Amino acid sequence: MQHGTAVSRNGRAALLLGSSGAGKSRLALQLMAYGADLVADDAVGLNLAGRSVILSCAPSIKGMIEARGVGLLTVNVIDKAALAIVVDLDKTAHTRLPALEAHSILGVKFPLISGKDNPNLAAIVWCLLGGGQILPLD
Repeated sequence: MQHGTAVSRNGRAALLLGSSGAGKSRLALQLMAYGADLVADDAVGLNLAGRSVILSCAPSIKGMIEARGVGLLTVNVIDKAALAIVVDLDKTAHTRLPALEAHSILGVKFPLISGKDNPNLAAIVWCLLGGGQILPLD
């Protein structure tokens, strides 16, 4: 299990990482308002399937997400999704066009987005989950 939150669009998932209060559930709720599906909030299961990492949720918290200041919400969820990108809500991008970064999970590397203080983060993640890519600056 990984402490974090996971959402998916058409089977492509984003793993949202960060310390308590960093905004993982808030970002997930924004993405769900766009049409993303919740995979898991707070604890995400990780399983290696070939060269893919499959995200899932523990049955005890399935279908629940924390809405800070409101409480626990029940929502529709999907059982699993393949990890596509990782968002670190504790990291800030210090340049306008940062170099590409990667985050390794179970030996597989995924694009890493430094998400702290990025006002367009939900829209960026939505585009990437829809099949967009981060282009290298070479």
